[in-house]
Amino acid sequence: MKVSLIHPATFKLDGGAMFGIIPKPLWQKKIMPDELNRILMSLRVVLIETKNKKILVDTGIGDYHNDKFKDQFEITSDQSPLETALKKHKNIQPEDITDIIITHLHFDHVGGLGKGLDSKELVFPNATIHLHQKHFEYAQNPTIRDQGSFQDYFFLPLLKRYLDKNQINFLDGNEEGFILKDGEDEINFKVSFGHTPYMIHPYFKDYIYMADLVPMSHHIRIPWVMGYDIEPGTTTIYKEKFYKFIMDKNLKMIFEHDIETWGGKLIINEKKQYELEMPLKTDGSQVQLL
Repeated sequence: MKVSLIHPATFKLDGGAMFGIIPKPLWQKKIMPDELNRILMSLRVVLIETKNKKILVDTGIGDYHNDKFKDQFEITSDQSPLETALKKHKNIQPEDITDIIITHLHFDHVGGLGKGLDSKELVFPNATIHLHQKHFEYAQNPTIRDQGSFQDYFFLPLLKRYLDKNQINFLDGNEEGFILKDGEDEINFKVSFGHTPYMIHPYFKDYIYMADLVPMSHHIRIPWVMGYDIEPGTTTIYKEKFYKFIMDKNLKMIFEHDIETWGGKLIINEKKQYELEMPLKTDGSQVQLL
């Protein structure tokens, strides 16, 4: 199994929203906001290559947004950002992707499935989509509080096309389960709640993809959770559950949104708090091999 981190784009979100109840004088020591209080964030996607498969975990923010949206979130990317990065740096064509694991259906995680403002074209026509069934159901009827994160006018037509081609593998279960296997290589998942119901976290080889449970290294401490989370208290419970699992399995975490630190291993320090033993920094390249 070969694992690569793809960095197709960046965007910005409000720093206060990203750190919830944590006061700005504390969080800005870790990451400085711009004049609009936004912080710079990665849209880090994982590429897993096995003997017979090329697998993506999440797809980034895509290029289907209008100019107002791009300006609001200061999206910086090429046209067709994920497709371009795969071709340029890995010589992988969109048709080569066999599987796509979607952690959840927020716009910054599922945007690479299609391209263009009004396009319903599948970027990865041969891929099987792996998605939690109950999260898919929730995404079509979210609460008023989080409905802005689910741009169903974009993802529903695309997913319906995958359904019509019998190319969706719906996952189930409230705790963990199996996604796929190729020879000796296997990918499993754990489920978290708090940020959004039934978000999945693939784990494979020595790694686990944290998605929005721990979006950046700055969110390692248990109380540091996002204001975007639908149930922030539930997030803290699942962070503790996941941390115990991660340490028991001796896994490295991969952070989806941290611009400088792609991952790290957990320890418990002398204050009985979780921290990274050694933050694993990015080298600034668009594709990083692990």
